[in-house]
Amino acid sequence: MALYGDAGKRWTMTERSRASVTRDVHEFVVGPSRIHWDGASLVLDLDEIGMPLPQRVRGRVRVWPRGLSTFATTLDDAGRHRWGPIAPCARVEVDLQQPGVRWSGEAYLDSNEGDEPIDRPFTDWDWSRASLRDGSTAVIYDVRQKQGGDRVIAQRFSADGGAERFEPPPRQKLPRSLWRIERHMRNEPGEPARVLHTLEDTPFYVRSMLDSSLLGERVSSVHETLNVPRLMARTTRLMLPWRMPRVK
Repeated sequence: MALYGDAGKRWTMTERSRASVTRDVHEFVVGPSRIHWDGASLVLDLDEIGMPLPQRVRGRVRVWPRGLSTFATTLDDAGRHRWGPIAPCARVEVDLQQPGVRWSGEAYLDSNEGDEPIDRPFTDWDWSRASLRDGSTAVIYDVRQKQGGDRVIAQRFSADGGAERFEPPPRQKLPRSLWRIERHMRNEPGEPARVLHTLEDTPFYVRSMLDSSLLGERVSSVHETLNVPRLMARTTRLMLPWRMPRVK
């Protein structure tokens, strides 16, 4: 979980061994935390310790899909990496005892999977999503491959989970991150995108909130950039355990 806001920033992504994982048709358990589907919503019960500062993250997150999507597509030419939204238009309710915060709002839930390490086909990508006035969600995957051309996926998802392709606008260059990562946004000409907040700024990954223009609307977009060579660098691998500890 990555948590941002007035209560402070907390990050927890502990990697656990197979001995700490159980799952069946009803739930998925990882260490002290679990996810289960109650028939109407996805319920996440969390009890974790954040890093690099040891701060507890404990409470419940509930995601209420407005509709479930069956859309899925490949991210690379070879078809070894796939992405698809599960609930592109949803509502979230957050009730955390530590830190003591409660709120609700718009939500989005998707899934990625791959049959090989991520560094084999990709150099980098930009990803963004935005909620539109009619309740739909627009997602853009802007992928650069080591071999082959760029792949751009631009899909608009309706509240019932239906998907419709749209023509992606031109690529616009955004300011580099503090770690000097180049990032871009697909944005309508004449309507420049602006970085409102940078939530995560790491040597290989940046997550931000943007003010941008898409499909004739001014929208707030969640934006992410991944730089794969930076991820695979030895210096990054030496730093990762400070943010992603491993537990048996």
